[in-house]
Amino acid sequence: MSWIDKLKVKWNLGSTLQVVIVLIVFALTGTTILFIKKPILAFVHPGEPDVWFYIIYFILIWPAYNLFLLIYAFIFGQFSFFWNFEKRTFRRIRNLFVRK
Repeated sequence: MSWIDKLKVKWNLGSTLQVVIVLIVFALTGTTILFIKKPILAFVHPGEPDVWFYIIYFILIWPAYNLFLLIYAFIFGQFSFFWNFEKRTFRRIRNLFVRK
């Protein structure tokens, strides 16, 4: 079984093309964040990175990543896959902080 077939099964996708589109969405999102991260953080926190730099990074950039992920997913027709992906991610994060 090839790695694309493994991803197709893991992500419950119907075709190899859909796997490729999902990978393209992830790649475009990461590239976009790389381009916008530096100017945004330089505006909000000029100077050398310190603890506050990384706190601001996670407060601003992580939500921006998730937003761009959904925007690109919508453009490429994979919104439902990524919406479910986001819900699973937030559920896992919530479970880290909330005791059952």
